[in-house]
Amino acid sequence: MAVPPAAGASQSCVGVVIAVPEPLAAELGRWRASFGDPMADLIPAHITLVTTTPATDWDATIEHVREVARGQHAFTVTLKSTGTFRPVSPVVFLNLEDGFEDCVDLHTKLQRGPLERSLEFPFHPHVTVAHDVSVASMDGAEARLKGFEASFMVRTMGLYEHDSCGIWRLREELSFGQDQNQGDHPG
Repeated sequence: MAVPPAAGASQSCVGVVIAVPEPLAAELGRWRASFGDPMADLIPAHITLVTTTPATDWDATIEHVREVARGQHAFTVTLKSTGTFRPVSPVVFLNLEDGFEDCVDLHTKLQRGPLERSLEFPFHPHVTVAHDVSVASMDGAEARLKGFEASFMVRTMGLYEHDSCGIWRLREELSFGQDQNQGDHPG
């Protein structure tokens, strides 16, 4: 059972992601490192479905995310070519050719109930390959991965907690289309 933070303590936050499977994740990590991204070794390749969202009720949040997972079917993601959020944000990413609408639909369902909030930018599923690096490195990432293409099946999503220490911790890996384990969860 989740324990609410003490008065004055930082509130934990939720993130929900689709992990890119191995060995593709390692390959993308090597690419990200080659562009000088300092987060390459710390952040595995993933597609964010819900970004850092304050959690006020972990029980309701976990049940909501489980419910969305129960109603979701497996789907294919095809990463193809590059895109960028420049000049708004210093990010170069791989586009989702297949699976884009599936991710948008999942995001829409997840952003309801306990995870509902207004977002600063429209949701655009992607896999980051360069972030907060020099303009030359971003240009290099965009050009070198322009011809990149890879596909994988998505059968799960991970529910993460960003704790008061600033660390993302996996709370639960949720399989699509199945009842989730109803046991105790760390809190």
